[in-house]
Amino acid sequence: MWDLAAKTYQLNFPDAVTYHTKAGKLPAQQVLKEVGPIQLLLASPECTSHSVAKGKARRCEKSRETAFEVIRFARVLKPRWIVIENVLQMQRWRKFRKWLKQIQGLGYKTDVGLLNSQEHGVPQSRRRLIVVCDRETQPSLPKPRQCMMRTVEGILKQGEPKNTPWTFSPLKAPIRADATIERAKRAIRVVGREQPFIMVYYGTDGAGGFQTLDRPLRTVTTLDRFALVRPNGSGHEMRMLQPPELAAAMGFPLSHKWPETARRNRIKLIGNAVCPPVMRDVVKALMRAT
Repeated sequence: MWDLAAKTYQLNFPDAVTYHTKAGKLPAQQVLKEVGPIQLLLASPECTSHSVAKGKARRCEKSRETAFEVIRFARVLKPRWIVIENVLQMQRWRKFRKWLKQIQGLGYKTDVGLLNSQEHGVPQSRRRLIVVCDRETQPSLPKPRQCMMRTVEGILKQGEPKNTPWTFSPLKAPIRADATIERAKRAIRVVGREQPFIMVYYGTDGAGGFQTLDRPLRTVTTLDRFALVRPNGSGHEMRMLQPPELAAAMGFPLSHKWPETARRNRIKLIGNAVCPPVMRDVVKALMRAT
């Protein structure tokens, strides 16, 4: 539905067929005719009305029911495997069990679980619901990787231009909100005056509003919310994390192509994405069962 997202996909997969329309308006028979038989269907139905990020705003049942489009396409395309990704709260949806039973009614065996990206080689803590489906055998979710956990420190300066490094500004600037300064002071009291840290610059945070650099970044959202704060000899200075750093925190390789667009759009593209290494591990786990 978002032209910029489709453009990004086409930049990276120029041979792919893309459709700029609502899933509910796209005939599954048309896809079968134009794309041909498929083995794997990946789906991320609308999550906004499931997510806690919506706060107390009214939920839209029509948005939640886009999950049933997975069943409509599966009925016609008949893929061997289906993978559905969504926020954890989708399991609380009153129609979740009905939806899952309809998938099973098409002949799929299923497994449902939660995966955290930090356990799959991604320098970000991001928990998501994953539903895997297989027509031929019982599927299972991938196990956590046996590797060293990647941290925020490893993504800093990713993609920084060599001749024009990203600039910092004084932490205690007139433009800073009082809540921001207080959050920074709280972090400095905990980590010490000589240690850099990541601060949640915009929005609320239930974990203190900051974190050290020796752990994965907190969940990347569609908003520009993380700042790097560091001592500079006369106090502290800060800069927002840049889109290439946030893309690295999602697990995108540096070779991934992004369209020329406003910073806000770039961050929205990144935050709306699925971490590639997580989905790679999910698909590998399915294929090992063949």
